[in-house]
Amino acid sequence: MACKTCDLDPIPTSLLFDCSDEIVPALTHVVNQSLLSGTFPTVFKHAIVKPLLNKPSLDPNDLKNFRLVSNLSFFSKLLEKVVMSQLLDHLNTNELWPRFQSAYRACHSTETALLRVLNDLLTASDDGQVSLLTLLDLSAAFDTIDHDILFHRLEHVFGIQNSALSFFRSYLTERKQMVSISGYSSNPSTLLHGVPQGSVLGPILFLLYTQPLSQIIDRHSISHSEFADYSQLYDSVPREQFDSLLSNMQSCVDDVKLWMTQNKLQLNEGKTEALLIDPQNSPNLPLSITIGQNDICFSRSVRNLGVIFDDKLSMKQQVSKICQSAYLELRRISSIRHVLTVDATKTLVTSLVLSRLDYCNSLLSGIPQQLIDKLQKVQNCSARLIFKT
Repeated sequence: MACKTCDLDPIPTSLLFDCSDEIVPALTHVVNQSLLSGTFPTVFKHAIVKPLLNKPSLDPNDLKNFRLVSNLSFFSKLLEKVVMSQLLDHLNTNELWPRFQSAYRACHSTETALLRVLNDLLTASDDGQVSLLTLLDLSAAFDTIDHDILFHRLEHVFGIQNSALSFFRSYLTERKQMVSISGYSSNPSTLLHGVPQGSVLGPILFLLYTQPLSQIIDRHSISHSEFADYSQLYDSVPREQFDSLLSNMQSCVDDVKLWMTQNKLQLNEGKTEALLIDPQNSPNLPLSITIGQNDICFSRSVRNLGVIFDDKLSMKQQVSKICQSAYLELRRISSIRHVLTVDATKTLVTSLVLSRLDYCNSLLSGIPQQLIDKLQKVQNCSARLIFKT
């Protein structure tokens, strides 16, 4: 796709800072010199990684129970944000965004990614069609990106050249990180692959790296929606054509897996799930889909970006999950309510309880009144807890 070549431009001081501190001119000079020369300062390339236990109840001797938190310099993120602003302008102006990618985009979210899928599945169900939804996830996707492949894609697909391309080369090469635990630090190690964890530009670069995935899926005429490294593949057909749909879906996933292998990415088959939606409960339908060498049995429900989709699209399990987690939080807050002010209680209830009701709540449009009543009871209990009524 032809597009205007992307270059990085210096920026005025007022766009970076809103203060008169004497450090402002020096920082602005560093940022603009970096943009003009196409180099990322070496001092900003160092990260400190701290492993945190996912839950206090988990075994600290099992490394799988830890998540790694990468701490980067504040000023490095400031510089990245300036570059990201110009990069996004270039992508939006030339319409280079993957069409159905909802991550890290203005006016897009997990809710928009799910809403389109659910609407299409409900429409097909109303027409009496059988639908198949396949959920794909990647293993350590951000950590395995090949830099040479990424640079080639930036230059030849997205038109990022000259000083801009030099900047991204400098940004990703010769980065170092060390692990810090209880005041002890490891020796620095060089990162040869992947994008920096905790960075501003890293997620955007990942989306550009995986841009060809949409084209591969489109070749099979499969509908899809993506959010970062998580993909939803789905299609709907009349009952008598389901065998053809199943074969096409398997072929599509095989091609996706092959592309990932060629591009140093790995499909997490252990987290791959499939949901069969049949409004007519037709007999003799297949019970599984073959992904690579594995048979993935059709589930009665799947967890899709934090929302439970069941095979009837009733959202009953989703509402039950919301209520269960909300009441758990209300009980916890209730145990300390006697030492909390009204405002403090309101803050806790809003952040820990009502936020669960708000997440992707547009997906609940049209659900039965009895499910709406369950959610209303949660709000009633929240109000009684806040005002002690």
